[in-house]
Amino acid sequence: MDLRGRAHKFGDDVNTDYIISGRYKFKTLDMKELAKHVMEDLDPDFYSKITPGDFIVAGKNFGCGSSREQAPLAIINAGISAVVAKSFARIFYRNCINTGLPVIECDTDQINPGDELSIDLEKGVLYNLTKGIELKITPLPKVMLKILSDGGLVEHFKKYGTFKFD
Repeated sequence: MDLRGRAHKFGDDVNTDYIISGRYKFKTLDMKELAKHVMEDLDPDFYSKITPGDFIVAGKNFGCGSSREQAPLAIINAGISAVVAKSFARIFYRNCINTGLPVIECDTDQINPGDELSIDLEKGVLYNLTKGIELKITPLPKVMLKILSDGGLVEHFKKYGTFKFD
């Protein structure tokens, strides 16, 4: 699975209420509508800046806070192809895998806003094409790559009728 897009960078401890504010997530279940408000409290113009395939890049502890699946689903529906961060809150990390959103752990210090990135999930490499550098990422286990390639855990189950990971 190869991904390519521009970096949109945020800091440490981005919680799920920053990803999608409670003032929206309790008003609608329409993910396309929620997607228009992704990261709005940190960058009011974020949705208008993104192009399908772009990346959210952050520091430590991305996705801390509530465990609701609206956060990764809103990110997916906004057209973001993956979230790259130094570390993730564990429940957010699992929600992302389960919903089909790749989460990439690596040192993000050498990524600037607007940098063009390419990620090869199977090789475990992130290329910063703007700077001409290669960054090692924490490799995803094969079972997680399989779930992601199927579009998330529900789609994987629909495809196989069971949890098949070999």
